[in-house]
Amino acid sequence: MSVDLVIKIADEAIKVTMLLSAPMLVVGLIVGLIVSIVQAVTQVHEMTLTFVPKIVAVMLALLVSLPWMINLFVSYTERLFTSLPLYIR
Repeated sequence: MSVDLVIKIADEAIKVTMLLSAPMLVVGLIVGLIVSIVQAVTQVHEMTLTFVPKIVAVMLALLVSLPWMINLFVSYTERLFTSLPLYIR
């Protein structure tokens, strides 16, 4: 295995990981920003008000994007396993 091949495999793994985590992180960021704006406007600084909407929104984002995430991960794994004999040389 050459160094370039290892870097290519690691680069693709990092890209897939970022793509898999992006929907939940983006939804959590947007909901957190909206809740923070609402808290600043209404001056209600309840700690549970920040966590509950984010948890619900992230779970909904996970449910909505789960088929796409599974498809992406399975295709990445299939590509990795089918090219494994080429990597062993």
